[in-house]
Amino acid sequence: MTRILCPCRGSAMARAAVAEERFERFLERLGAAAGHADRRGPLRAYLTGLLLPGERKSVEPMAAKLEPRRVRARHQSMHHFVAEAPWEDRELLRVARDHALEQMERHAPVFAWIVDDTGMPKKGRHSVGVARQYCGVLGKQENCQVAVTVSLANEVMSVPAAYRLYVPEAWAKDRQRRKAAHVPTSVRFRTKWCSGPRYLAPVRSRSVSLRMVRGGSAGRWMNGRFFPLTPCPLSRG
Repeated sequence: MTRILCPCRGSAMARAAVAEERFERFLERLGAAAGHADRRGPLRAYLTGLLLPGERKSVEPMAAKLEPRRVRARHQSMHHFVAEAPWEDRELLRVARDHALEQMERHAPVFAWIVDDTGMPKKGRHSVGVARQYCGVLGKQENCQVAVTVSLANEVMSVPAAYRLYVPEAWAKDRQRRKAAHVPTSVRFRTKWCSGPRYLAPVRSRSVSLRMVRGGSAGRWMNGRFFPLTPCPLSRG
C-alpha cells in the first residue's frame, strides 16, 4: 500500500523550529537587559506564560500551567521577578522595541508615530492605577488601568515603542496605596495629554525618520509640536 505523506506537516515543524529559535534569541537579548543571571529563568517563565492559551495572565494561573507539580515554587519565583527584582523596565522595553522594529522595517520604513491611550479592564483596587475611568476597549466608564503609548507605524503594521502606566490623580494623592504598591515618590500625577511628549525621547533616540505624527485621544502633533486636546496645567509638573 502506497503511503502519501502530507508536506504540510514537515513545513509546520520547520516553522515551529524557526519560531523557537527566534524566541530564544529574543530571550537572550532580554535576559542581558534584565541584568543579574538569576532573573533570566523567571523572565523566560513569565514570557512563556504570556504566550500560552488562556485569558488569565496573572502570575498564579501562568505558574500552574508552566509547572503543575511545583505551582507554589514557580509562582514565588515569577512573582519576585515581577514585583521585587530591581530590573529596569525602560531597558527591557528598548530591547523589545528594537527587536520588533528590525522585523517591521524589513517590510516598509516607519512613517508615523502614534500617541494614544490604551485601556485594560481590571478588577479590584490594589493594582497600580486601577480606577473607574473611560476604557476605550469597552467604550464606556469602567474599572480599568490606562497606559499612554507611542507606537511606530508603516504601511503594513504598527509596533509599541514607548509605554507608561497612567496614574490617576486619586492614586497619586493616596499615600497609603502608593506605599503598598511600591509606587516611586518620583511618580506624580500628569494628565494623559501631557504625558505623550515625555515618552517620545526613546523613539527619537533611535533616529527614526519621521514624515508625520498622529495622535489619539491624548492630542495631535503638527510640524514637530504637540497640541493637547486640553491645555497642560503647569502646576502639575
